[in-house]
Parts: sequence; structure tokens; C-alpha cells
Amino acid sequence: MPERLFLFVQFEFPWPLDLPDGRYLLRSAVDGEPEHVMVLRTLGARAAGSPRGRGRALGRLRGGAPSRQPAVASEPDPAPLASARATIIDPVAVSAEPQARAWLTSLDPGHDVAAAVAVLNRILQAQRIATADPYVREVSAAQAARVRAGWGEGEQVAEGRWLHAIELPASELHGAASRRPARGRRRSAALRPQERLARLLGARERPLLCEELALRARLDLDQGRTAHAAFELERAYRAALIELAADDRADLPRRVDELGSLHEHVARAAEAALPRAPNDASPGADDPDAIQPEAAHAGDRGAGALDEELIEHALGRLEAALRARSAAGFDGV
Repeated sequence: MPERLFLFVQFEFPWPLDLPDGRYLLRSAVDGEPEHVMVLRTLGARAAGSPRGRGRALGRLRGGAPSRQPAVASEPDPAPLASARATIIDPVAVSAEPQARAWLTSLDPGHDVAAAVAVLNRILQAQRIATADPYVREVSAAQAARVRAGWGEGEQVAEGRWLHAIELPASELHGAASRRPARGRRRSAALRPQERLARLLGARERPLLCEELALRARLDLDQGRTAHAAFELERAYRAALIELAADDRADLPRRVDELGSLHEHVARAAEAALPRAPNDASPGADDPDAIQPEAAHAGDRGAGALDEELIEHALGRLEAALRARSAAGFDGV
């Protein structure tokens, strides 16, 4: 019998993920073939500072009675921490080790690791929605303590083990935050972050509404949730046109004008992302040049009609305007 080997990318995070341990099977359509399998195992002790532990301690203190817990040392030892091992497995096996070695040799860390972390984030997003818990958060490859790629037999990879694997150095994971290429954009949302942080903490400045909305749009666009990104970007533009116009920096009026010229296109993209009834007539429905609406459901897998290039470009121009706002520094820090 020929060998049946399964290829995988594995992440170890220095904290537990917001998912129960187990195996997660992903499909893109009902009764469709599996696309990926994710195996999650939590390693080590539960973090002493976990939300459940904090809740029990606070419950005792809120009862009004003096705490009878023993005092702790002024320099306590670090609490034992748990870690999470998430293994993203291709469910289509290869038949021999030479095929597996060829895959590993041709592995593109930036692209293939980004695709694997997108699978993990799709599961985390589903968990956030299923549990209605806004604090279930996505992760990036850069946050992992270790990233491995390799192959193993079925039961091995189902337990997070392998026949052969390599560890990918952090220097090879540049650009693995997104399943898309960076297209030349700068990843920093603002320049001079230390100065900006001091101003925000010292109440000398308040964050702009458009900044948080732009960050949320960037996360969703990077993770393939194009419809979500379109909605958030339209609101970010609406806020930015007011907030940046009120700023007295010399080069911002030109950038605000540019954003104003893009806003109509962004608004149309957001409108196109909105699901409609089949017989719902909408403005622009008869216009062949209009962006036509597409049923946008979980994971944006139905939002293929959205112009991702437009959304990427418009978001990049807003990010550039926000960088320009902080590029010259801040007085009085």
C-alpha cells in the first residue's frame, strides 16, 4: 500500500485560544468536500490570570467580607501559562514522501502561512459569532511563538504530531498577516507611535472615529471578509471627511479632497455588499457599470462581485492620510 501523508502548517501561540480543543472541519458549501481540517490542543496549565479565574476571585471579594486569602510575595514567581497548538491540515493526502518533500521545498512562507492563518481566523470568527462574544479575537502569524510546516500520517497529524517538519524562522514570515499580497502598502497605520501614544494617554488628544474604523476594515479585508470591510470603510470615510477637514495641518486639505472624490465609489461598494431579496429593485440595478449586489453571508464567500481592488485602494489612501497626519510629529509631547 502506498503511504498516505497529510501536509500541514502548525502554529504555537503562548496563550490559549478562545476555542475548545478538538478537530474542526471546514467546507465552503453544504455537503461539499472538506477544504481544511484544524486540530487544536491546549498545552500546559491553565493561565492563572484567565477570565474564569479572575471571575471567581472577584466574586469572593465583592461579598463584602475581608479576604482570607494568604498574602503573596512582593516578587512572586511567574504563573504557569498555557499555550495553544493549532495544526492546519490539507485533507487531500499525497501518496508518497517525495511529493511531500517537493511541497515543502516549494513552500512560500509568506503566502502559505498566510493562507493557513486565514483558516484559523475563519474558525475564530465563527466562534465569535456563535458565542456572541466580541472578545474572541483573531491572530496573526507574527504572534505565534513557533510556526512549523511538514507532513505526517493521518493519526499523527490529528494529534498535532508529524513524521517530518521544519520550523519557519520569523524572518521568512514577513507579509504573512494577510492572505493577500501587501501590494506595496505600509503596515504601520501611523508614524511616530511613541509620541502619539503619549498624547493619547495624557488626554492631549482623542483618537479619531475614522482611525478605529479603518483598522477594523483593514483586518476584515486582510482576512477576506470583503463585505464587512466595505461597510466599515464607508463609515470610516464618512467620519474622516469631517475629522480630517477640521485638522489644521497644511497638507491635509489635498488629501481630504482625494478622499472626497473616492467616497462615492466606497459608498457604492458598501451598498453592493448589502444582501437583498431576489425581487428587490435598487438604484443602479439596470446600470451595467454599477457594482451589483451579491448575497453576503458568513465569511464573505458570496461577496465575489465586490471590487476588492477598489476597496484596497480606497483604504490605502485613507491610511496614507492618517499617516501624513502624524508624520510631522506633535507639539508639546
